[in-house]
This record gives sequence, structure tokens and C-alpha cells, in this order.
Amino acid sequence: MTNHSETAGPFESGENRDFSGVGSGAGGGAGSAGSAEAAFGGRDVHDAQVTLRTPAELADALPYLLGYRPEDSMVLVALHDTGGPGRFGGRARLGIPASEDDWGAAARQLARGLVLGSERRGARAERMVAYVCQEPRAGESGQDVMRRLGPLAQLLRTECGSLDVPVVEALCVSDGRFWSYVCPVDACCPAEGTVMGLPGTSVLAAAATYAGFQVRGTLRELRARMLPWETSAALEQEIALDAAGLSLVPRILEEASREEVAEETLDLAERIIRRFAEAPPVSGTHPADLRDDTLLAHDEAAALILGLQDRTTRDRAAAWMEGDEAGPALRLWRAVARRCVGPYREHAAAPLTLVGWVAWSTGDELEAREALAMALGADPDYLFARLLHQACNEGIDPEAVRRCLRVERANRLRGTVPQGTADTEPGAAAPPAPADPASASSSRPADQAHGDDPAEGAAAAPPTAPNSRRRRRGRPSGHTGPGSTGPTRADTGRRRPPHQRRDATRTCATDREDK
Repeated sequence: MTNHSETAGPFESGENRDFSGVGSGAGGGAGSAGSAEAAFGGRDVHDAQVTLRTPAELADALPYLLGYRPEDSMVLVALHDTGGPGRFGGRARLGIPASEDDWGAAARQLARGLVLGSERRGARAERMVAYVCQEPRAGESGQDVMRRLGPLAQLLRTECGSLDVPVVEALCVSDGRFWSYVCPVDACCPAEGTVMGLPGTSVLAAAATYAGFQVRGTLRELRARMLPWETSAALEQEIALDAAGLSLVPRILEEASREEVAEETLDLAERIIRRFAEAPPVSGTHPADLRDDTLLAHDEAAALILGLQDRTTRDRAAAWMEGDEAGPALRLWRAVARRCVGPYREHAAAPLTLVGWVAWSTGDELEAREALAMALGADPDYLFARLLHQACNEGIDPEAVRRCLRVERANRLRGTVPQGTADTEPGAAAPPAPADPASASSSRPADQAHGDDPAEGAAAAPPTAPNSRRRRRGRPSGHTGPGSTGPTRADTGRRRPPHQRRDATRTCATDREDK
């Protein structure tokens, strides 16, 4: 059992590349909480180290380890090299199931996913720090939450212990306070909990600011930037999508006019990216998103949504991934995803995948994983999202995908590649697991499993070869089978129940992705 009143020698961190890949250690020998040093390195700044000695500092460190403030979450953080210089390793998060009957399975999934994932990378976790985070329900106090989540924290400790990885600290964070499930010392960890410091006031926060790292808000706030509208404007957008479907779907279904639609879609996207780039900056994410919404007309959004359902068009749009183009392109794909309203929600898989790809390409792995998980939520069989999601979680360098897209773009400009005839996914070159498992962990020390979407589980099966083509099961009507260049029917755009109103243009992409 950990005794927080004692400290052992400091643990020195590794993994100094950037703040989101923070290295640290926590937990000393038996009967000692130990101390830990977290190293934070940012671009163009010197590395800064912060020593973590108390459970308060571990609680304060959680948002910096994840890059956001978790809600309704259980989190495991792996510790490595605890016999010498120590560091935090992989981090994994899952939402807390509403039913307590599901807690055991969720705890098992989280523990096995992180431990086995670390082993695949050649860096087995030696110890763990566990967190359970949830705000009080109506009529509850933070202390009530701590008691209610006690069995879940114990399940996390038991599951990690069954894998020979002891949990040296288990914390509950709720209502601005934290509790330790491990420390029995009342003077150190009182029953009423300990008030957490104001965000941004700790030494750790200062080091993060110095390193150029900023903690996001919550996952809910991040996802809100990509969720479909639920305002009165959503009906106007749906009407525009219906009208665009009447004119565009028949043209996409015709081989002779499909490339014409692709060129129109890409030209429109390029014009809007320039429009976004020239817009005056706005402070704050929400005002910035509202500004972007005003820059995108309903008919333009509809044309982009339908045009991106063709895989080759989407692949070519993915080339706006770096340099001055990346920022405005990322804003555009977010805005387009927000326009996939009503029965067109499944169409969001394409723009969400582009959000995930551009975010990953520009170094924002948090938004990348969330966007790709949302894309798989919109369409669990969307192959490009599945490949990118796997590659991002495996710590693959996105440069392999960028290189592929650069070559294709250059070839198109030279006219050496027939347009609209690509056979492979642009991500196919990137996801294969490295021969040396340590190479993946050096790129990304975390085996993360945050997000409540079933597409993003901590205990995912070992990755298959990402460039393989798995045949979809349960094809919707309109698919013509592997190798087809389009569906056999068109969506007329008339209002039908969502279960009948399938995406005709999307099958142009999905049929050919399943080769």
C-alpha cells in the first residue's frame, strides 16, 4: 500500500519530444509514494522538468497527460523504469459504463488493452496509476461519487494485478476535489477529499505553458466542433442536400460525368479554403467555428458533402494536409462535417476522416483520434478512417501517408496518372507495424483508448495488415460488389425515412474500398 507521507528518490523522465508525449514516473518502492519527474519539451524551447511528489500533483497532471480534461472517464497510465529513471508511458481512457454490471468488462478491456499494447511496443508497463473521474449527479456530493466509484477503482486494480502490473496509486477526481483509494493517512488524504488547485496555477501548468503546450477543454467540447447542427438552420441545409442530390447523384453514377463532378468538387473546396485563409482571425474556438459557418453557403456545403462520397475525390482532397493549406482545410472539413444533418449523418464519415487525417498530419493526435472515432461511428465500415485510426493509435509516422499523397498530386499535375483510377487507399503505405516494436513506441509512447465510441476500444485485437482489403458484410442495397465503379441506383433526393434513404454516392467509395 502506498504511503504518501514518504518519498523516495526522484524518477527521471524520458520521452521528451513533446508535451503530449510526456514522460514521467510515479510510485517508488513498497511503502513509498516516491516522486516523479515529468519532462515537457516543445518546439523551439528547452526541455523543462517538473518533479511530482504527491497525489495532488498526480491529480493535477492528468489533463496534461491526456491533453484534455476527462469527463465520466476511467484512465490508466503506465509507468516504466521504476527501478531507476522512471517515466510515464502509455495512457488509456474509456468512458465509465452507466451500468455497474458492465464495469468489470470495461476494466478488463482497459487494463488488457494498455498492458498488451505496451508489450507489442516492446515496453511492458511495470506499474500503473489509475484514475476515475466523474462529476456528481443531482443530489450527490463529490464524496458520494468517490464512494460509488470505489468498486470500479478496485476492479481496475484487480485487473492490472492479474496481469502482474500493480497499481501504485488510484485517484478519484470529482467536483474540484480528489481522493486516494490507496492512501490510508487521514492527514494526507482526508475523507472529505482535497481541493484541487485552480487550473493553470501549478508548477506543472507553468512548465506546460513554457513548453508551448495547451490543455484542451473536455472531449465533449472537442467533439461538439464536429457534430451535425441541431439548430433551425439544419432544415435549410437538409433541403440544400436534397436539391444537390437530385442534380449530382445521377452525374456521379455516370462514368462519363463522374470525373467532371470530382473536378467541380475539388475546385469548390479550393476556393473555399482560400476564402477561409483570407478571413480575419477570431479569438476562441466557438466564435471561430461560427465565423466559418457564415463563410460556407448551404449549397456549397451540400455539393462538397455529396462530392466527397466518391473515394478518389476524397483522396485528392486529402492532399491539403500541410503548410499554409492545412489550417484552412481543417476548418473547412470541420464545417462540412457539421452540415451532415438529419438523414445525411452517415455522409459525415468522409469529412470527419479528412479532419482526422489533417489533424494527424499536423501533429494534433488528440483531435485526429476523436475525429476518426466519430467517422467510424458514422460508418463503422469506412476503410480509410479505420486505416488511419489504427495507424495513429499505433504511433506510425504520418509522413509515409504524406509522401504517398505528394507523389500522387505531383503525378496528376504532370498528367502521368489517369485521374479517378487509383486502386489503393492513400493510407495503405503507412499503417504496417514496424519491424522493431520499439520504433512505434518511440514515435508515440501511448497505447490510447479514449472515447466512448465502440470503434475505439482499449483492448482492440492485434492489428491486421492495414493494406489488406476485408470484404464488408451486410451490404446495403445498391452495392454492386467488389470492383464496381458505382451503385445500381440513385438517391432521388425525395424525403424518405432515414433507414431507406441510403447514401447512393457513398457507395461509389465503399464498393471500391472493399477490394
